[in-house]
Amino acid sequence: MLNADQRAIVKATVPLLESGGEALTTHFYKMMLSEYPEVRPLFNQAHQASGDQPRALANGVLMYARHIDQLEQLGGLVGQIINKHVALQILPEHYPIVGRCLLRAIEEVLGKDIATPAVIEAWAGAYGQLADILIGAEEGLYQQKEQATGGWRGAREFRLVRREQESSEIVSFYFAAQDGQPVLKAEPGQYIGLQLFIDGIEQRRNYSLSALSDGQQYRISVKREAGGKVSNYLHEQLMVGDTLNLFPPSGDFTLAASDKPLVLISGGVGITPTLAMLEAALTTQRPVHFIHCARNGAVHAFRDWVDALAERHPQLKRFYCYAEAGQGADAVGLLSEQQLAAWLPQERDVDAYFLGPKAFMAAVKRQLKGLGVPEAQSRYEFFGPAAALE
Repeated sequence: MLNADQRAIVKATVPLLESGGEALTTHFYKMMLSEYPEVRPLFNQAHQASGDQPRALANGVLMYARHIDQLEQLGGLVGQIINKHVALQILPEHYPIVGRCLLRAIEEVLGKDIATPAVIEAWAGAYGQLADILIGAEEGLYQQKEQATGGWRGAREFRLVRREQESSEIVSFYFAAQDGQPVLKAEPGQYIGLQLFIDGIEQRRNYSLSALSDGQQYRISVKREAGGKVSNYLHEQLMVGDTLNLFPPSGDFTLAASDKPLVLISGGVGITPTLAMLEAALTTQRPVHFIHCARNGAVHAFRDWVDALAERHPQLKRFYCYAEAGQGADAVGLLSEQQLAAWLPQERDVDAYFLGPKAFMAAVKRQLKGLGVPEAQSRYEFFGPAAALE
C-alpha cells in the first residue's frame, strides 16, 4: 500500500510525464521488446511503429499519476485496459517484466538526479498497486468466462468454416469450435482474440465480432491493411478447414439496454461491431438510425444486408455517405454536422455509438455534442490503443 509520502512523490512527477511521457514509454517498449521476446506477441508492432502504443501508455501512466489518491477518477479507462488484457491473455507473470522495464525506463530517461531512490521506490509501489488491481480484476473475468455456458479459459482451437468477400477490402471469417461444442455468447460490440503463427512467429490480434453470436460460431470481418502482417495472412492464406486458436470474447463497449432511439455511426471497417448491435436492437421496438461512411461503393461492406433489414424493419432508417462521388450515396463528401443533423432523430435524447478512424471519431464526437446529444450517451471505442479524441 502506498503511503502519503509516496503518493505525493508520484503526483510530483506529473509535470515530467506531461512533457516527456512519450519519450519514456517509447524507451520502455524498445527495452522490453528487445530483452523479453516472450511478450512480443502481445503487442502489435504496427502500433509501435506508428507511436500509437507509446502515446497510449504515456497517457495511461499520466492519468494514473494524476489520480493516484483518487483512482475512481480514472473512470472507464481501467475497464478498457482489463478487457484488452483478457482478450490478449495477459497473465500475472507478465506484470513483473513490465514493472522492471518501467522502473528502468524512468531511471534512464529522467536521469538519476530526478529519478532518485525515493522516486523509484514510490513508483515501484505505485506500479505494484496498479498491477494488483489489474491482476485481481482480470482473474475475475477469466473465471467468469471459463464458468459460463460455452466458455473456456486460455486458447481454444477453432476451425474456419466459411469465408465471404464483403467488399473490395473486407473479408468475413466464420469460426466454429474444433471440438464441436457450444461457444460463449458474446455481447453485441465485443471482440475476440486470435492467436496465429505466421512464418513461425506468434501473433495475437483482437477483432470485433461482426455478427450477433449464436452460441455456435463467431464471425469477424477484416479489412486488408497495406503492410498488415495479420490481415494479409488472413486474406491470402487462411482457408476453409484451417484451424487457429481463439481467446474468449471480451470488451466493455457493448450495447446497453435502453428504449431510447439508437444511433449507430461508423466509418470504414468501423462498421463491424455496429452490425451485431444493429441485429440486437432490431429484436426490440426501439428506433434505429444507422449511418455509415465509406470512401466509395466498392469498399462499402454489408450494404445489401443492411438494406434488406431496412425493408423488413420500419423502425430502421439507414443513411450512407461516400467521400468520393458515385452512385448509391445519400450524401457525398465528409460527414458534416449539418448532414448529421438531418439524419439524427429530431429528439436528441438518443444513445449514440460510433467507431472508425481516429479523425472520423473526433469529428463525430464534436458534432454530436454540438447537436445536443448528451455526452454521457455518446459512446465510442478504439480498434487499437486508446487516445484522446480532441
